[in-house]
Amino acid sequence: MRPIRYSDEIINEFKRDGYWTDEIFSDFWKRNAEKYGDREALVDSKYRVKWKEAWRLLNNLAYAWSSMGIPKDARIIIQAPNSVYGFIARIAAERAGLISLTVYPYLREKELTYMVERTEATAVAIPHIYRKFNYLDMYKELKKTSPYLKYFFLFEEEVPDGAPEGSFSLIKLANQNIDESKYAEIDKRRFNSYYDVGLLTSTTGTTGLPKVVEWPIAPRICTSKARVNIWKLTKDDITVAIAPHAGGAAGTLTYFASPLVGAKVVMMEEFDPEGALKLIEKEKATAIGVVPTHLVRMLEVDETKYDLSSLRFIRSAGGYLPPQVAEEVERRYKAIITSDLGTQDVGSVAGCTIDDPGEIRRRTVGKVLPGNKVKLLDEKGKEVPEGEPGQLWFRGPHSPAGYYRDPEATAPVFDKDGWTTTGDIVKSEGGYLWIMGRAKDMIIRGGQNIYPAEIEGILNEHPKIANVAIIGYPDKEMGERACAFVVLKSGMTFTKEEMIDFLKSKKLATFKFPERLEIVDALPIVGDSGKVDKKVLKTELEKKVAGIR
Repeated sequence: MRPIRYSDEIINEFKRDGYWTDEIFSDFWKRNAEKYGDREALVDSKYRVKWKEAWRLLNNLAYAWSSMGIPKDARIIIQAPNSVYGFIARIAAERAGLISLTVYPYLREKELTYMVERTEATAVAIPHIYRKFNYLDMYKELKKTSPYLKYFFLFEEEVPDGAPEGSFSLIKLANQNIDESKYAEIDKRRFNSYYDVGLLTSTTGTTGLPKVVEWPIAPRICTSKARVNIWKLTKDDITVAIAPHAGGAAGTLTYFASPLVGAKVVMMEEFDPEGALKLIEKEKATAIGVVPTHLVRMLEVDETKYDLSSLRFIRSAGGYLPPQVAEEVERRYKAIITSDLGTQDVGSVAGCTIDDPGEIRRRTVGKVLPGNKVKLLDEKGKEVPEGEPGQLWFRGPHSPAGYYRDPEATAPVFDKDGWTTTGDIVKSEGGYLWIMGRAKDMIIRGGQNIYPAEIEGILNEHPKIANVAIIGYPDKEMGERACAFVVLKSGMTFTKEEMIDFLKSKKLATFKFPERLEIVDALPIVGDSGKVDKKVLKTELEKKVAGIR
């Protein structure tokens, strides 16, 4: 499938300059099976798989999907907790010529309905039940409105009673006895070129509706190679996904970068602070992928009870990590914190190396990645002087192709030459990029993005509510939390419990629920524009929160 963006001129530029190569991720898995076959590749609480076995499992699964007649470029949604077979499903999809969309386990009907319909997904790979939630029942309901959804591949050893037609045990399919000579048939389904669309990612977008981003394999491999270099990853590293592998915080380190050098990947299925430290000690982890909230919670545990001496660096992403927290982590764990800049929408911009000074690593997002060009613009579109803040724009080989099959949504984000913006306000000093703030109102709670417009739209449907504004406020543990400022209709009362119950009834993901409710007589307005002055609300809220501490 040819991407909707990238002209032949730009493709040839990145290829000529050596940033894009004619490789796909499964090529590295094959190489690892040949070179490091008896070394461990993937580990979770139930399975330990070596590289040779991982290559067999992914080929068996890819062959099974091909034999079922699932066509090349068909879309498969993978909603898996951190697990060996979650990884196998992702790489098998690429091997089979399918286009995978890996999503967080916490997403529910509201978000997934759009994703299934937008991608016209043919298949899903899901657990039956995880954290007491029945994913199979949810997708059975989604199937009623999606004529494309035909296959349900379950991360279970048996298909449960009552499963819909087209249900299969993914684990059984991966463990079939298939003659390796048949693997050559899969090669015929390889991508036509290095710039074909190979995978999808998702982001909820500024309106709260999920946006699906299409990626050629080439820019993902380009970024992964850059990360390998700045982290100095080798086959002897042991990386741990503490954050969900579906996101960038852990996924970039474990799924994308580690297999390029044959490093072992360990998955933590469910986070708990002490369990994370135990896992680092048990597996002799050299690197972990986390969001800042994980580190805050881990610091509450006495780390001296555990041997963390193997830990080399910590990749923290997905939210703001206060420098003082980063400094405490480095002091107590004797490991380096690294940070970087990028988004699912527009790709990777910059990153710190493990050799950068501590103050640089803790307070900046590092230097621009190889091949990227950056400019910082003021409100009039003029480049700002060194050391002055401006909105960051960049262009380079680390970006996606745009929003899936949606040129109208893509056009305002990427211009014809490939320039785009993260929406961040940044300053540059000595080649390092310093984040000054976000240009939009997005709230990042524990590494998860919350977009106020989505919640406001839902709460405004409540019969008691006349108006509402969602504002973020700082929080040491989660980075930020959301507060709902609510104006009630005459004579009404409203409680936080009512608000939560209403949001639950709307099938909204729970991390988006406001954790504070403020009842007000009216919302402040900017002049006579009719627009809510959120700056006033934010200032008022931060004063209240500070007064509680």
